[in-house]
Amino acid sequence: MATDKRGERLQLMLTPDELTLLDDFRFRARMPSRASAVRELLRRGLTAEGFDHAAFGAKSEDFAVTGENSKGPDDS
Repeated sequence: MATDKRGERLQLMLTPDELTLLDDFRFRARMPSRASAVRELLRRGLTAEGFDHAAFGAKSEDFAVTGENSKGPDDS
């Protein structure tokens, strides 16, 4: 588990069905909180897509969704 200090807050609105799925995952995976379950699911999703970490010095513009700066998991 990451030991980094968390300095950013992210507010997330979920539908009742999404919340039920999140709680089901949390309890089956024995996660201590909803926040830890969300972080784990985010980590798994990003890793599955090849984004296991951002390059040192990367800028937000390096992660554009479209355009010439957009990068996928196989791009550097």
